[in-house]
Amino acid sequence: MNKLIKDFMPSSAPLTRRNFIVGTGAAGLALGVLGGCARTSDDAAIDYSALPPNPEVNAWVHIHHDDTVTVRVARSEMGQGTATGLAQLVAEDLECDWDNVTFEFPTPGESLKRDRVYRSFGTGGSQGLRGSVQYVREGGAAARLMLIEAAAAEWGVPASECTVSKGVIAHAASKNKTSYGKVAEAASKLTPPSEVTLKEPKDWDIIGQPKKRLDTAKKLTGELKYGADLTFPGMLTASVKDCPIIGGTLKSHDAEAAMAMPGVKKVLIVGEAVVVVADTWWQANSALEAMPIEWDGGKLANYGSTDVDALLDEGLAAKDSFTGNKKGDVAKALKGAAETLEATYNYPMQNHAPMEPMNATALWTADKCEVWCPTQNGESALSAVAEASGLPIEQCDVYKTILGGGFGRRGMSDYVTQAVKVAKEMPGTHIKLQWSREEDMLHGFVHPVTKATMRGGLDADGNLTALDMKISGQSILAALMPGVLEGSGGMDPVVFQGLLPSGGDKRVEDQTMKYSFPNVHVHHAMRNPPIRPGFWRGVNLNQNALYMECFLDEMAHAAGRDQLEFRLSLLKEEPKMAAVLEAAAEKGGWGRNDGKARGLANIYGFGSYVAACAEVSVDENGKLKMHKITAATDCGHAANPQQIEAQVEGSFVYGLSAMLYGEMTYKDGQPEQTNFDTFNSMRIAEMPEVETIIMPSGGFWGGVGEPTIAVAAPAVMNAIFAATGKRVRQLPLKDQNLSV
Repeated sequence: MNKLIKDFMPSSAPLTRRNFIVGTGAAGLALGVLGGCARTSDDAAIDYSALPPNPEVNAWVHIHHDDTVTVRVARSEMGQGTATGLAQLVAEDLECDWDNVTFEFPTPGESLKRDRVYRSFGTGGSQGLRGSVQYVREGGAAARLMLIEAAAAEWGVPASECTVSKGVIAHAASKNKTSYGKVAEAASKLTPPSEVTLKEPKDWDIIGQPKKRLDTAKKLTGELKYGADLTFPGMLTASVKDCPIIGGTLKSHDAEAAMAMPGVKKVLIVGEAVVVVADTWWQANSALEAMPIEWDGGKLANYGSTDVDALLDEGLAAKDSFTGNKKGDVAKALKGAAETLEATYNYPMQNHAPMEPMNATALWTADKCEVWCPTQNGESALSAVAEASGLPIEQCDVYKTILGGGFGRRGMSDYVTQAVKVAKEMPGTHIKLQWSREEDMLHGFVHPVTKATMRGGLDADGNLTALDMKISGQSILAALMPGVLEGSGGMDPVVFQGLLPSGGDKRVEDQTMKYSFPNVHVHHAMRNPPIRPGFWRGVNLNQNALYMECFLDEMAHAAGRDQLEFRLSLLKEEPKMAAVLEAAAEKGGWGRNDGKARGLANIYGFGSYVAACAEVSVDENGKLKMHKITAATDCGHAANPQQIEAQVEGSFVYGLSAMLYGEMTYKDGQPEQTNFDTFNSMRIAEMPEVETIIMPSGGFWGGVGEPTIAVAAPAVMNAIFAATGKRVRQLPLKDQNLSV
């Protein structure tokens, strides 16, 4: 039995902006009930015009009188299928007809007024689905019991004698039948049950099935709107230009010429940014581009990538470091090893570069502030709206749209703050603030830059006896959430994703190392260049998998052992990890003599076991051809296999693009990459075939959108070595000579 409301009662603390911001990470569940019109037993006698258009049974489930089921989804949809997956979870325990299911987004303001009934609106870290499983399923189960109770009360029979299938409630003895839509209004008046029983996996018929996405058709027809698509009567559009130099400030600007240009309504200064408001974005941006603006670069006006490299190299040579994982005596084991290896790898800064640049539409009045925007965290956006608007949080709200890409970038709300501040200067008018592509590239939160020196020892039989891994580079938490580091003595546990010991830091228990090394030391020299880092799809698991898997490949080669066998010898205590690695290798043709070179990689991250086998060739001119990548994943329960397959393929597109081309470099205090002509992406012809093997072992819910991205690059890089005999230890590959 699963307790519902009583274990998750909200705090009695007074509602303030600070309490809300602090409390948005806390759990809270209440199945809210709204009143409505009574239902008669005679269908023909119902006046549907007098009834609510979509009766709410509870916070998660709205059922129309035509039996349409609308599942309310608090998490964000950015192409990863979270909305469909969450709807499947609710529908399973609701026992409704999947063909009648659709979804909609509630607002964080509404959730706040209802004691945070929807809990987290955050969508990142592969938590969109797995972080919601329990309480959304309980919401579906509770709604089912309320609907059955409503039907039983009308018939005058015990609810325990009623059954339900695909949204049709039946009572065998009386031969009564009714549908959810006919009793939804009566059910909405009932008190939610305090306990529910969830269906067992063996009884699932919606969860685990490759159901079609609920949003695809509506995207094709234009019914679902991206933030950039929104229009309102009388709406004005704003373009913004902030100082391109890190930490720079606005020195001067001349708005006179801009104000004389067609459609221009206003020129504003927001922070250090110049904003032009006009009838259309083209008018606003044209005026902005034509405006004379001078920037004061300050102390970082000459800062560049060479300074970043020097800082990271200093960290590798320094003695200070935070230890994330330690076992045995590495120094002693290395000293006594029959053979030792050392190599240094690096992973550059990456830009998120979503296809839809940052945008938000804001409406400010003295009584209310509303924002419409694509965001990965509606509650974070709401707190930003309240802060920027100067209004109580109860008088603010955020209406979430679907996202034209997120990848972690839209977890930040800087663009929301800008939109509100502009709207506040023009009360009563909808202001759509739209960043240019250049502004989006210049003012992102980049993937953290790191380097790692790997040292390993082998005994006379080719067994690994010691591994020392020293990482030097940025900490995301030190930049964005410094308070989180207080509980770990200044150490950032996110730096060690995929490398931590089991049973260590509970915050990242789903990021532990699965290899069993007799002696291991993984440590981090925190070196933070003045370039703001951010959560980028896969986060630190990306470089950690690359460092570990490529160096283990080097160790296996030095030991004269097969790379698969070498890894499996270190995974004897982790059968799930070994199983996905063996599956990827077998299906990927490991050991096949067909003129193609193959490479392996595996990692445990975001609660899932993933592995890949890449098949490549390199011609005499060094041109790389990625023929195929076979990926295996065990995410515990597979909510939607079709969607998992799409997620794996999509993560490889993103990860391989970064491997081939992705790199943010800096000169004179600003990024050198400002559009897709300088920040390239992989073309369709370069994309390998992907075969996905889904191996759900059950018993847990792992992530899907982020873990597999981490194995793409190291598998390909190991295959490149197999093809050429050359070790690539620095990305992107566009800068490397792969010729044999």
